[in-house]
Amino acid sequence: MIKNFVEELRWRGMIHDIMPGTEDLLNTEMVTAYVGIDPTADSLHVGHLVSIMMLKHLQLCGHKPLALIGGATGMIGDPSGKSEERKLLSLETLQHNVEAIKNQLSKLLNFEEGVNKAELVNNYDWTKDFYLLHFLRDIGKHLTVNYMMAKDCVKSRMETGLSYTEFSYQLLQAYDFLHLYTNRNCKLQMGGSDQWGNITSGTELIRRKTAGEAYALTCPLITKGDGKKFGKTEQGNIWLDAKRTSPYKFYQFWLNSSDEDAEKYIKIFTLLEHEEIETLIKAHQEAPHTRLLQKKLAEEMTVFIHSREDYESSLNASQILFGGGTLDLIKKIDEDTFLAVFEGVPRYEIKKQELTDAIPIIDFLAEKTSVLKSKSEARRSLKENSICINKAKVKDDYLISTGDLINDKYIIVQKGKKNYFLINVC
Repeated sequence: MIKNFVEELRWRGMIHDIMPGTEDLLNTEMVTAYVGIDPTADSLHVGHLVSIMMLKHLQLCGHKPLALIGGATGMIGDPSGKSEERKLLSLETLQHNVEAIKNQLSKLLNFEEGVNKAELVNNYDWTKDFYLLHFLRDIGKHLTVNYMMAKDCVKSRMETGLSYTEFSYQLLQAYDFLHLYTNRNCKLQMGGSDQWGNITSGTELIRRKTAGEAYALTCPLITKGDGKKFGKTEQGNIWLDAKRTSPYKFYQFWLNSSDEDAEKYIKIFTLLEHEEIETLIKAHQEAPHTRLLQKKLAEEMTVFIHSREDYESSLNASQILFGGGTLDLIKKIDEDTFLAVFEGVPRYEIKKQELTDAIPIIDFLAEKTSVLKSKSEARRSLKENSICINKAKVKDDYLISTGDLINDKYIIVQKGKKNYFLINVC
């Protein structure tokens, strides 16, 4: 049974604004709808996932999704939600970013089969040959300056300044909607709530230019429970590209969600059904210390964006610092994940040739690496049985050698339960 798209979004908390008549349209025909993504980087990040999930649910509900890559609008930059002018990217950089994002989207939506299979479109294709005079004459005359100035994305920038370049973005996005309406029978544009002004400019242009009706639907901008921006960490964005954000870090991002956020995110970002989510929430509320919601959220998202194998690897890796991870477990994870696990852990270096002859553990801890401040502290810690080398307890007569190397270059030292040190042997 095909679900009602608007009802599906509504219970998931994914509707902020919806134009009158949109729900009736979706209930009477297969609707083609689009979301625009400007290629400002060569990867999507988790902030893009809300609009992508809107397209995903749209397709699962029997409608046709278009993913618009802004090869043209990306050359200008959307002023919505920005306090200052974007830096302009070169055409070569934009083209590289477009291809990278296309590859990512192809894994998230069904582009292969069905009357409602997803399609990728690039607004550069229909904008690159548009002469300025023709654009001003055929498009610009239909939206007044007063109308465009009234939009929040423009008003919010009047004090700090807004170039004509960014001011024109609204008109270009409106033309995208007109082009897709005319050539693809696309009647609905979706996006974040900060896009409402740009989207309704498109519906207005369609009305004035063709006397046709088009519709708009936006989702809330997602924030964390503490009010901070969703998808940002101290290190920056959480990217979908494994080269930018490792699957382990991606997994940890969701796993570290607060209870309040996890309850919200599991509805928005996963495809789990209503009944299953409500059961999970209830079970979590009865035993919040088990972090059931966070664990399920991290699993679903890591498998969806990366793979089941990456999830298993991330799960195993997370136990190295926070559970009963063994040396065998450590050896099974790849080096990128290994380094991600120990990011932020104090590091020391030692030359490999120094391990040609085995080093007494006390000298290794206090002199060769300075993990501990003195030999007396090293002796005391060893006597207290609080030192581990590569997850195994050692005594004061232990000798460090090349046989202790992990991947032929690392040694893990642990003091007590929580204090880790990574020795890089070069």
